[in-house]
Amino acid sequence: MLDAREIYPLSDFQRNARQFIEQIQSSHKPIILTVNGKASVIMQDATSYQELLDELELARSAAKIRQGIAEAAAGKDKRR
Repeated sequence: MLDAREIYPLSDFQRNARQFIEQIQSSHKPIILTVNGKASVIMQDATSYQELLDELELARSAAKIRQGIAEAAAGKDKRR
């Protein structure tokens, strides 16, 4: 979940990039960068991003398995 307190203007990030990167790496929490007052970019550390991708892949695989089970139960097994 994104923390509304972790929203910063892009200009702040540009001036203090190293500190922001250290903060992201130590907290593993993403930050939101704004351009002209609107959310534009989410910055996240690489480890947390990879974990997110892994979870997404697992969820997609589970959904496909559930779909296959449901189709087989409904008599739509294509191997017949």
